Amino acid sequence: MEQISLRELKQQAGPVGMQAVVHAQLEKCRQKITKTGNPFYEVGFADAEESLVLRVWNNTPMFTFCSELKERQFYEVTGEFSLGNDGRSVDGKNWTVRALSEAESAQVLSGSAELRQKQEADFVFIETTTGAIGDPRLKALCTSFLERFGERMQRTGAARDYHHARRGGLVEHVAQMMRTAVQVCEAYPMLNRDLLVSGVLFHDVGKLWENAYTADGFTMPFTEISELIGHIPLGMEIVNKLWRDLTENEAQTKEWSMLEPPSERVRLHLLHLIVSHHGELEFGSPVVPKTPEAQALHYIDNLDAKMEMFDRGYQVAGELARNVQERVRPLPGRLVKPLERFDFAESAPLPVPEEAPVVEEVEMIEPESAGPAESGDERDEPF
Repeated sequence: MEQISLRELKQQAGPVGMQAVVHAQLEKCRQKITKTGNPFYEVGFADAEESLVLRVWNNTPMFTFCSELKERQFYEVTGEFSLGNDGRSVDGKNWTVRALSEAESAQVLSGSAELRQKQEADFVFIETTTGAIGDPRLKALCTSFLERFGERMQRTGAARDYHHARRGGLVEHVAQMMRTAVQVCEAYPMLNRDLLVSGVLFHDVGKLWENAYTADGFTMPFTEISELIGHIPLGMEIVNKLWRDLTENEAQTKEWSMLEPPSERVRLHLLHLIVSHHGELEFGSPVVPKTPEAQALHYIDNLDAKMEMFDRGYQVAGELARNVQERVRPLPGRLVKPLERFDFAESAPLPVPEEAPVVEEVEMIEPESAGPAESGDERDEPF
């Protein structure tokens, strides 16, 4: 029986049960009661890309075994899966379950080979792009951050829900934003590339304490500091702390004092990018964007989040009609399948026009001269 991911299970499960094998970590296993008073278990599993709630009913052999499952343990679940009556959850029956070995658990934790390769390449791109920053102050700040917190960043989600909400999702989000930022700077030379690239790296840095997964699992714990302060003020704290640590070196401080623009303006403009990147006061930014780089960062951030929502939505949203899928929040409406790219090579050849019929030449006979025109005869009048 083929092993599939949780995302593939959600995509393929239908009203008719399907046989499958999944490897995942058990997040929760809670007994609940239906409206009619029947007990059932709600079992939550997670892997590197998706989470899934399975329902186990009291008339299945698996029901009694659920009480023995341990949260945070990695399991292989083999059995029959089907789409629940609500059209979203998945029901399970005829399961067999075994705990995964340490090596198998580590593989689940790191994700599929494709995801690992993507996130590793994204992190290298972040290191390379920030390493090419010309301003020595911003370059030193980015380097210091990646050296101290790179490991934590690689297990942080870009959000708790909606977009890049997975282990390492922040790396994917930041790398894609940097790719866009570099291209936007080419289109708009007025932008300060060093500042914008640095702003991309640091705009969500507070999420390392708000959306970080545990070192050994897919649990994203809530923390008091993130609840009381939030990732934007936390981001300011981190940048200021890194800046202070760098300026404790007297030789470096003296060197920076000779640079233009002044170091204090560099720090201030970077902080502005962090505090304004949500774009509007009602969306959590203390101030609105007031520089070209701040405005660009806001739109780049929003664009990448929305593109991720569309991409994931097409993978998991139910089909309502041809080319129409269910709405995926917070996108504003139901999804419509995007228009395929035109591929000239695969297109049907254009019809070849028929050859024009051959007309035989006919010898023209000159008419007899009619003599001079009579007065009023318009045959020879100009048009």
